Amino acid sequence: MDISVARKRLEEIRDGLDRTLLVLRGEHPLVRGGSAEAGDAGANLTEADRNEASVEATLEHRTEVLAALARVDDGSYGNCVDCGHEIPEPRLEARPATARCVPCQSKRDRRRR
Repeated sequence: MDISVARKRLEEIRDGLDRTLLVLRGEHPLVRGGSAEAGDAGANLTEADRNEASVEATLEHRTEVLAALARVDDGSYGNCVDCGHEIPEPRLEARPATARCVPCQSKRDRRRR
């Protein structure tokens, strides 16, 4: 994958994640002053929990994208951070922020279980 294309895609993903975070946190102008209706406290807590989980997942993805941009800058983008082998282009196209080749990612996922 051309490095300038990778950088552009990663920057677009980062910008989209930043917008998503603004909305999830209620900081976007379109969501300020949301509903004033009182609802079931349990339902509100559940919604707050789901929202917080979404914020955490978005922040994690953003961290992966920033790390990928750092790899673009230092010239290591496209190489697995564990084994150093080249990550296949189709994987980078599908997951531009990926840091690992499939075998290393699979090993990591098995260890996390």
